[in-house]
Amino acid sequence: MTYLLRARLPDRPGSLGSLAVALGSVGADILSLDVVERGRGHAVDDLVVDVAPGSLPDTLITAAEQLSGVSVDSIRPYAGVLDTHRELELIDRVATAHDDRLQTLVDGAPRVLRVGWSVVVAATATGTTTVVESSGAPEIRAQSMPWLPLENARTLDGDQDGLPQSWRDMDTCVAAAPLGSTGRALVLGRPGGPDFRPSEVARLGYLAGIVATVLG
Repeated sequence: MTYLLRARLPDRPGSLGSLAVALGSVGADILSLDVVERGRGHAVDDLVVDVAPGSLPDTLITAAEQLSGVSVDSIRPYAGVLDTHRELELIDRVATAHDDRLQTLVDGAPRVLRVGWSVVVAATATGTTTVVESSGAPEIRAQSMPWLPLENARTLDGDQDGLPQSWRDMDTCVAAAPLGSTGRALVLGRPGGPDFRPSEVARLGYLAGIVATVLG
């Protein structure tokens, strides 16, 4: 089994090494690491770890949080692609796609940005329509989304921004970014969390902006 573990740890020499040793003590093998965010005295890291079949994810949480100053934000099964240039490769796939390039975008975005699903939505005279969606995306019934059109990438609040009930039912954290000046937006959903970090929202904004330029 492979899991994506998001951990907050002290930003000092040796912290990551101690975490690796702690996870290794319960049979976990770290496959990749991404630094999601650095703040005052702390770092938030995404670690993709491999464990033996039948191992419980709780053992990873317990091992990590035995270390001083370490807390686990979330842990969930992971089936993404391990590489160091995910956004660039997705942009290349979109640019060279022979069929629907927006579909290529939403199919690849969940693996690249480590979310549950993605959709491209657009405002219409009768509400909001789904232009394309990835597998696993919940249905959007025609309704108004007052946050469209977007000017910048940002997180969305379920109550304040009038998100669809199907998104709120699963306690989904949502972030979105405009696809140029088309009135469309790329929306990411992470059912059950964790929350989107500012650096993740910035990455989403850059990706959407470049893709919008590629699409013309």
